[in-house]
Amino acid sequence: MTKLVKDDRERNRYEITVDGALAGFAEYHLRKDGRTVVFTHTEIFPEFGGQGVGGALARGALDDVRAGGRTVVPLCPFIKGWIDKHPDYQDLVVRPA
Repeated sequence: MTKLVKDDRERNRYEITVDGALAGFAEYHLRKDGRTVVFTHTEIFPEFGGQGVGGALARGALDDVRAGGRTVVPLCPFIKGWIDKHPDYQDLVVRPA
């Protein structure tokens, strides 16, 4: 099973494909500063549930955010929960002042 995560900037979402088929997405918007990614909603299609697709999507999206030198506001409960379970990604989260 080949999983690939890509940033579809025109649709403001990260998409994950499994063996070439769209399996889900994580929607976001960029703050005006251009360096803060606000994740708002994640969806994995039912036929791909229970296969680690959501985790792969979160990891791929957050790795891309990190590589771009950006930070994250995880409004989406799935992304927030995933970050909470993976402390090595908590440095990406913007904390309230």
